[in-house]
Amino acid sequence: MKESGLSEHLFKSASAGKWRGIGVAKRAGVLTPLFSLYSKNSLGIGELRDMKLLVDWCVATGNTIIQLLPLNILGANFCPYDAVSSFALEPAYLSLRFIREPSLKKKIENIKTSFPAGKSHVDYRVRAEKIIVLREAFSKEDASGRASFKEFRRVNARWLEDFALFMALKDYHRELPWYEWEEQYRDRRAEALASFRRAHAQELTFHIWMQWQLWQQFKEVKKYAQSRGILIKGDLPILVSRDSADVWQNPKLFKLDFAAGAPPDMYCAKGQRWGMPPYNWEEIAADGFSYLKEKLKFAENFYDILRIDHVVGLFRIWSIPYHEPMENQGLHGFFDPKDEHLWGEHGERTLSVMSEATDMLLCAEDLGVIPKVCTDTLAKSGIPGNDVQRWVKDWKKKHDFLPPHEYRQLSVAMLSTHDTTNWAAWWENEAGTIDENLFIRKCHERKIDYQNVKDALFDPKRSGRGRLRWRDDVDSQDILIWNLGKRKEEVIDFADMYLNTFQEKEKLWKHFKLPGPMREKADSEIVAAALKTTLGSSAIFCVEAIIDWLSLDNIFKGEPYQYRINTPGTIDPKNWSMTLPLSLEELLKHKICTDIKKLISDSKRI
Repeated sequence: MKESGLSEHLFKSASAGKWRGIGVAKRAGVLTPLFSLYSKNSLGIGELRDMKLLVDWCVATGNTIIQLLPLNILGANFCPYDAVSSFALEPAYLSLRFIREPSLKKKIENIKTSFPAGKSHVDYRVRAEKIIVLREAFSKEDASGRASFKEFRRVNARWLEDFALFMALKDYHRELPWYEWEEQYRDRRAEALASFRRAHAQELTFHIWMQWQLWQQFKEVKKYAQSRGILIKGDLPILVSRDSADVWQNPKLFKLDFAAGAPPDMYCAKGQRWGMPPYNWEEIAADGFSYLKEKLKFAENFYDILRIDHVVGLFRIWSIPYHEPMENQGLHGFFDPKDEHLWGEHGERTLSVMSEATDMLLCAEDLGVIPKVCTDTLAKSGIPGNDVQRWVKDWKKKHDFLPPHEYRQLSVAMLSTHDTTNWAAWWENEAGTIDENLFIRKCHERKIDYQNVKDALFDPKRSGRGRLRWRDDVDSQDILIWNLGKRKEEVIDFADMYLNTFQEKEKLWKHFKLPGPMREKADSEIVAAALKTTLGSSAIFCVEAIIDWLSLDNIFKGEPYQYRINTPGTIDPKNWSMTLPLSLEELLKHKICTDIKKLISDSKRI
């Protein structure tokens, strides 16, 4: 489809108004968590007002989209996709520069000294220190009479009042999850809650005041981004934490006997168990989808574009019995609804409700095993999906990467996501490999002796980090099948894994059109070639992770594998805490800005 044909299609789709608002143009952008950034004013973590410098960096590099991870208030594991509220923002991101009280200036400086920005990973203890100062600032300011505060409280009352009550009750119960609270509070008995509200009115107002401060700062950032022609793309987690204000406020909207996740695949041998409860869509629909609509309306305060996390979950979601042993991860789940014929209607109706409820352009994260009905619905609705270079392949026939002009036009192209290794780490450690745990499990299922075939199939010197790299002399699937000792029809899935990963680097190298033999290390020239494939693709948007943009220069020191935002299926203090090696002020002055701007300009993107 030519660009003019794409415009015609989009202007007839359900998303027509959104596309008219931002224009059908090929854009480039950057994906970054806010926690990874910092400025000279930051207190231990990236702050909302730091985003103005990121806007300036986008202008300097030619990017016109900033994509963020969710900024919802975080729970104990600090995972942005396991939020305590679908609405409330994370207080750690609040800049304390608005505090004028002289007696607090020294305490703010002490936080800056104790939690210097720019360490390799965020120390989230800074949040508690910030909140101590915010409590003191709140106690010295009577905001309750201010018109803007009262208006904020009135407009957001449906979620805000119960959120503040939830936070106060969490503190009262020493941070226990709501389902372990005293029965009268757990079960939301009206008289007990009314009494608690009266007794703790000041504490509730404090939580509302913090959200008001966050709201003001974020609105200020959006206004600045608009003045400089930069679009902000937010992220809507498909689910919320089991221990969240949303679930406590309205438990009937959730299926609490199950935990959501993802089925096993070639990247996660046991699948994934996220732990959040799936939605009870019948109950949500019975209330006119008001819960979903309210989330979107609040997000509109801050974003021009919104990413729908795990969009296939709106069609069907992998549900694991809640009491299934944790070590089984996502092995023993099922798709809900179980009837595949219901998936299309369910997803199409939900997306239609969302599209009608917001002025933001919706984009969708449609990675993994995606049923055709989901892909077709997104295309029909004018909603871009995701095309990640390492997975944009002809998986069935040629087992090769698609050339850039065969990427989906209605997509967001990228080299990496927040859940993958960065591109340089993938190239050096994962391209041309398979997951060892997956291979072991498949061997066990077919009664194949893994230890007996391992050395015959894989190169031990080039395998590692849980990945197995094929030996160069295993150069046909016949050799693979012979070593497995089974009939071909018994090991079709082994053959598929082999065909799609053997000499994966060599296949991608052909698309780079670089001189000389293939190189194993991801130097700046190879990273530039990889970026050119996505920038030059058919995709309407190309949004690259900031780690991949900055890999154009020697900004990251040492092994690229260590620079990772999240490793799915793991709980680790290094998840959701990685910071950049340079401050935003330093990035603005760095010569890499010129290199990025030239790549984007050469690709004819804005």
